[in-house]
Amino acid sequence: MLIDSYKFRDTIHRCFRCGYCKFPTTWADVNNCPPYARFRMEPYSCGGRLWVTRAWLNEKLDWSDHLAEILYSCTTCRNCEIKCPLSFNVDIVNMVIAARSAMVEQGRVPPAVRKFLENVDLYGNPYGISRNKRNAWMQDEGLEQYDRHEFLYYVGCTGSYDTRAQSAARAVGRALRAAGLSVGVLGNDEICDGNEVHKLGEEGLFEVLAEETIGHCKKLGVTKIVTLSPHAYHAFKNLYPKFGGEFEVYHYTQVLYKAVREGALDVSGGYGATVTYHDPCFLGRWNDEYEAPRRLLAAIPSVRFLEMQKSRDAALCCGGGAGNFEIDLLGGSESSPSRRRVREAIEAGSQVLAVACPKCLVMLEDSVKAEEAGHRIVVKDIAEIVCAAAGIE
Repeated sequence: MLIDSYKFRDTIHRCFRCGYCKFPTTWADVNNCPPYARFRMEPYSCGGRLWVTRAWLNEKLDWSDHLAEILYSCTTCRNCEIKCPLSFNVDIVNMVIAARSAMVEQGRVPPAVRKFLENVDLYGNPYGISRNKRNAWMQDEGLEQYDRHEFLYYVGCTGSYDTRAQSAARAVGRALRAAGLSVGVLGNDEICDGNEVHKLGEEGLFEVLAEETIGHCKKLGVTKIVTLSPHAYHAFKNLYPKFGGEFEVYHYTQVLYKAVREGALDVSGGYGATVTYHDPCFLGRWNDEYEAPRRLLAAIPSVRFLEMQKSRDAALCCGGGAGNFEIDLLGGSESSPSRRRVREAIEAGSQVLAVACPKCLVMLEDSVKAEEAGHRIVVKDIAEIVCAAAGIE
């Protein structure tokens, strides 16, 4: 298994709740841990969560539905690891995943988590939609089934099934083709990349998903993969090699920026708006890619770019990680991280909140509606902005 469920039993006590994990880069705000931002109760902070987890593992605290919800409210955004000054910080999120793995082994997970995992197991996606409908997003787009193309374009579950995210999936496909790249897709043969399954602690199911996808890609001769989602990017780049999946993996912003820089993709039409950018956790904090999306936006004429106060490794997570884009243990309140993030973008003075992740796109657009702020700001995937500037909408 990737994680021994009890591996951290003897090290978890090293977290003594100093509080660094709650903060952004400066001490101006204590709302950078998504669950803590939502509930403002100590057990929902990183330090508090590790303490109650330790008590449960040491049989000082009985399992309960509430304990499970506390543990699964973590979005695995890695803000805590980035902010923690202690040497064990690299294992903080692994401790949470290991504890979840123990709950999975015991069959003690929240109902929404169980449903998420069951849907992935039965349908290859967390939405419980037929696998035969996975390619519906690409109708009339001219994208070909992968057959010795240079790149496999891996779309992922959200881009395949969510109506709003499908627009981003199509925009990436159009931009890649407009750049003259040889791109193919898996269509209905694609299944969940498993990143969220892994973060939810279901190691066995993740291994099945990884091995099936790796085997299929190898059979087709895939060597290069470009992803819509940073979550899939992380899975292919950092998790799949453990199962023999060695590919060149790119996030679409990296590929499109190179195409614009080299003149293969013409964005001279510009995009006249004030734009800020929300860093996805699995592109930024997990994979240290902060520059490609910003350089791509900067390359588009007429874009007036500004940063939010919380950006790069201090960005507030939208709250959608570790399955919460579907499980939604952090929603239902103006204190949800996605609604906070929308307000931060508005306060920065932006007209467009740009994203580079389909899960962030869905979470933040829903929050613009909840904030009744559609007249002040819109959420766009960077690929949609690129297509508008290139005249290929």
